[in-house]
Amino acid sequence: VQLQASGGGLVQTGGSLRLSCLASGVTFSDYGMAWFRQAPGKEREFVAFARSGQTTTYAGSVKGRFTISRDNAKNTVYLQMNSLRPEDTAVYYCAAGRPIQSSMRFTTSYYYWGQGTQVTVSS
Repeated sequence: VQLQASGGGLVQTGGSLRLSCLASGVTFSDYGMAWFRQAPGKEREFVAFARSGQTTTYAGSVKGRFTISRDNAKNTVYLQMNSLRPEDTAVYYCAAGRPIQSSMRFTTSYYYWGQGTQVTVSS
């Protein structure tokens, strides 16, 4: 199983980026897909989650600015990030798992992880 994240980069405050995560070696539609992020010196934190049926959940800090979506035909999950802020600077990770509703925000609920892609928002 491999999750390949891409799309990170350097952007100014207020800018946008779209992250992608391509899954291989797994039946993509069987898994919920999430994005987490980790800033230097901080714990990895939940950002967004999408079930195979497209139901989505967001962290409060990104709700209304970020949109998670998935294309099951392409085995890919996306994270569209708008109105970026310096505090969004982090390494972003995609993850695959089958969490129940109450556990989707926990890293331990996921079986597979991508390698991470750096997002840097300059002020």
